[in-house]
Amino acid sequence: MSPVPTTPGSPPERPLSALPSPVARALAFTAILVGGFAGGLIGYTLVRIQCHGQCGTGRGVGAFLGAVFAALGMSVVAVLVLRALGEWRQISDRERERDAANRRRP
Repeated sequence: MSPVPTTPGSPPERPLSALPSPVARALAFTAILVGGFAGGLIGYTLVRIQCHGQCGTGRGVGAFLGAVFAALGMSVVAVLVLRALGEWRQISDRERERDAANRRRP
């Protein structure tokens, strides 16, 4: 489905989609990766501070669990942000249509 201009000189109408823009999705994915990395560092450091002696396995488990939990938490935040962006775009499109209709009235 290709966008078709509604009237001459107006911008092309985009097809309806709930899918966020590719840039927004890429930023959300990057945020999840950074959050997971930070969680892994925090988990590793917590075990390193508390454990003395042979703690290689504990440090690995701490890093893994920290990374997983932080990435899961960040993914929830990313989904909520992407949904809010979609709603914001829908509201602004509705307002733009309303303003255009008001301008057409005599």
